[in-house]
Amino acid sequence: MWHFVEISAIFVEHCHITQKLADKGPKNHMTIHKTSKRHSAILAQLQHLGTATVMELAMKLNVSDETIRRDAILLQEKGEVLKLHGALTLPHLAGEAPFERRLRENAEAKRAIAKFAVGLVKDGDSLMLDTGTTTSIFAQELRIRSHLTIVTNSSDIARTLATVNGNTVYMAGGALKGDNGAAFGPSAVEFMSRFRVRHAFISIGAISVEGGLMDTDLSEAAIAAMALSRAEHRAVLTDSSKFGKSALVNVCKLDGVDRLITERLPDEELSKALSAANVQLDQAYATVENLR
Repeated sequence: MWHFVEISAIFVEHCHITQKLADKGPKNHMTIHKTSKRHSAILAQLQHLGTATVMELAMKLNVSDETIRRDAILLQEKGEVLKLHGALTLPHLAGEAPFERRLRENAEAKRAIAKFAVGLVKDGDSLMLDTGTTTSIFAQELRIRSHLTIVTNSSDIARTLATVNGNTVYMAGGALKGDNGAAFGPSAVEFMSRFRVRHAFISIGAISVEGGLMDTDLSEAAIAAMALSRAEHRAVLTDSSKFGKSALVNVCKLDGVDRLITERLPDEELSKALSAANVQLDQAYATVENLR
């Protein structure tokens, strides 16, 4: 009888352990599966965007910032991502030139802004474009237009538009920057001063109520200011990451442009200041839908 009771007890205990393992197994499997899916989703986003902040990834994947940070640690240990001051990128992109890397940042917003801006341009128009990631994307979208006359200091924009649709491109000469292949300096500014165009489209480094339109580089700010001074219609193309920020060099006051095209409208203070300066705010709604 004793042996039977002992064996029964052992059997019951074995069943309890087996059940616990069975209960634990599928849950672990489900957790691993969810984590694996999320890791794949993070990598897919980085393939598309190049670089993304923790907050952007958390919003897109509908998880907490802390979840993304934990995933980032695991993905970096496996060599699949690199962490960059609150953002993530793919290892092979870390060797890109800064301009190429910036071209991939907020790419959805910049593409929507560019598509909106193309709607302001007609076949046969004359345009002045400064160098910048948003203006480079804008140049790509401009390929649906024909017989344009373009004045620019950007070799990237010149290459994009010079050989298509009967366009005429004038490129400023000067000292070329290794980062973006654009020409700067007094000779480039003087060259652009010879033209009078219908539209000027510029990019900026920052915009605020106090500072107006700003850039991080004196030579780039000089080109942008000249472009604005030579145009009948003056527009700035900027994504919302530049709002409320400050940069080293002033390009112009808020009333130095006629319209601002962005994917997300600025806060109330900046919006009111732009309105007081008679600047038209245009929102590229398609990007707002994409960013939800």
